[in-house]
Formats: sequence, structure tokens, C-alpha cells
Amino acid sequence: MIARLDEELREEDFGGKAAQLGQARRGGLPVPPGWALSAALVERVVAGEAAAVGRLDEAFRELDGPVAVRSSGIGEDGVSASFAGQHATELNVRTREALLQAVHKVHGSARTEAALAYRRRLGLPPEPRMGIVVQRLVQADRAGVLFTRNPVTGADERVVEATWGLGEAVVAGLVTPDSYRMTRGGRVLERRAGEKDLAIFWAEEGGTREVAVEPARAAALCLDDPRLAALEALAAACEAAFGGTQDIEWAFAGERLYLLQRRAITRG
Repeated sequence: MIARLDEELREEDFGGKAAQLGQARRGGLPVPPGWALSAALVERVVAGEAAAVGRLDEAFRELDGPVAVRSSGIGEDGVSASFAGQHATELNVRTREALLQAVHKVHGSARTEAALAYRRRLGLPPEPRMGIVVQRLVQADRAGVLFTRNPVTGADERVVEATWGLGEAVVAGLVTPDSYRMTRGGRVLERRAGEKDLAIFWAEEGGTREVAVEPARAAALCLDDPRLAALEALAAACEAAFGGTQDIEWAFAGERLYLLQRRAITRG
């Protein structure tokens, strides 16, 4: 089963990430267009079933450009289990062959020892079921994460971490990102520049590349007041749509803000 990302998506078929992105997109939040692959379809693609691979090919052609391939495991991105950092994401996928490789890699990432150990620790079923989201790639010039409650202190404030280029530099711990604290409503409490001497950008031939950042830019704050205000508005919109706390991955392409993923803040 394959569905457009803005259709009604059942979490038990497509996984938590797809269901939440679909809900966000239907609600008018700035989610890039894409397709959701059910866990059953992913298994058929991985097995090489011609009809399933053909359907994936059609969806890829319709997106008409490079895509991001993201995990959407059943039980992923829930209130008690985020799987953050456990499952693979493949960026800037440009060809049919690279797409099939990405699907295999994301599917396999649910079966690594680390991912299986995480499942055991949370008492989840031992056999993972992996849905996948295929979205048009956001060619970001700055990106990062936003928490609607301080994940360390629990304070009722926004915490933003940001870097130049794609947000994978933050997620993978390759840089010390800029850090911002804001009140609910957007008043800036603190701005702290990080050490962003490396940036990840998409590569023309596919995939990503690491680029050295000149010292002056590495030390410069990458978010101005209008962008911080846009992030506050996105945080409030996610709270209104989903309720509770929000752990958001976002990206700016120029001045345009995109919501890439959201989940509840968890300690799991």
C-alpha cells in the first residue's frame, strides 16, 4: 500500500512518522510533498516484487526531483519511543537505483543490534515493521531542531539548535550548533553561537558532502529574528495540531521554513 503523504494514514500500517507528517500536511503545516510506503509494501519492495517496485518507481517519478528517504517504523516517534538516531535516513536520492538502495538501507536499519536492543529495552515486539516516507528534498541552507519545552531542565521555554546547511550535522554531532532559548510567544532569552566549522550540503551526483566553513561564518549566528519568529509560529502550530510537547526537525531554504519531522519529547 502506498499513499500520498497528505492522505489519512493509519499508524499501524504506515508508521508513526508518516502518520504524523500526514496529519501535519493536511493541517496546513509546511511539510514537503511526498509518499508514504506501508510496512507491507516495503517488505515487498525489499523482496524484489515487480509490482511493488513499479509502484515505487511511479511515485518517485511524480516527485520530479531529488528526494529524502526516511524511516517510519511501526511504533516509531510515539510518546514513549522515539527511535531518534536508531533508524536510517538517506538524503538527495536522485535515481531509481539509489532509491531502491535507500529503501533496503532504511529497512535494514531497524534490524541493527542497537535498534533491536532499544526495542528489547522498551518491551516492544522483537520483529520490527518498517514503513518509509519518500519526500521531495529540501535544499536547506540552515537547519536544526526545536524543542517546545527545555529537554534538560523541563522549563516551559523553546530551545532551538541550528547550523548551516542540512540538519544532519546537528543530529550526527558533527558540530556544536548555535543555541537559542525563547519564551512561549517568541521573546529571545539567550543566543549562544556554536562552532559550526563544518556543514553538510547536497551533492550534484547524489548524496551529501561535507564542506569546511570559513571561521567568521562558523562563529556567526545563523538565525536572525524573523527566522526565530517563524520557528516560534511553527512550534505553536505543532502544539495546536498535536497537543503536548514537540521535538521538531526543521529547515530553511532561503526564508522559507519547512517542517521535516515532529515527535513528542521523550526520554526513551
